[in-house]
Amino acid sequence: METPSGTGVLHPYWPRNLVIPTYVANDRSMSELLLFLFSVSGVFLLATWQLTGWIGATGRMGTWRRLAVGWFGVCGFIHCIIEGWFSLYYDIIPGDQHIISQLWKEYSKADSRYIIADNFTVCLEAVTFWLWGPFSFWAVFAFLTDKAYRFVLQLIISLGQLYGTLLYFFTEHRDSYIHSDLGHPIYFWFYFVFINILWFAIPLVLIVDAWKQLSAAQTHTDNTQTHKSKRN
Repeated sequence: METPSGTGVLHPYWPRNLVIPTYVANDRSMSELLLFLFSVSGVFLLATWQLTGWIGATGRMGTWRRLAVGWFGVCGFIHCIIEGWFSLYYDIIPGDQHIISQLWKEYSKADSRYIIADNFTVCLEAVTFWLWGPFSFWAVFAFLTDKAYRFVLQLIISLGQLYGTLLYFFTEHRDSYIHSDLGHPIYFWFYFVFINILWFAIPLVLIVDAWKQLSAAQTHTDNTQTHKSKRN
């Protein structure tokens, strides 16, 4: 960890000349913070998986569908709790020691736009918190109760996640990746690339899935209407 010139404040973020006067170093280790994130995410995935069985949905949901519903459960947690925290408290995170603030300070080693509350990240996370978080929990409910609109929700959420992820990557690419230690195996490749690429790859698969489901439903409706018109 280096001292940015003229600030007198130690911090691990890029670019090295960032001025973060309120920054306080984490008192929790990387392993503690990642264990918290992935264990709670795992709890949400497991709980959603169990729900699809307890209500007798196993017969109508295969393994793939149950995992997809579990994905929305995890997304609800990430969007509402983790990203919601950033949306509400981004201005105090550099000096705050709540475990979620420390999680954001850890992640900011991969993208310092979060530690400086860059306008783009604040707006992106606000939209994610207020829309895709509640919508994800709504999607879980819709699939568990066989709502007719469940694949419409899947399509809307996945399109929003895909679009946000593309903007997230592209804006940093336009900035020449100055907010991270480019090429670092953990901070760049694991935090910045791998974790975020999940919100590109999985939504893309779910968009294709929703497209097929909705197209099949529309085809069935069209065929039914054609059959009725011929009978009349």
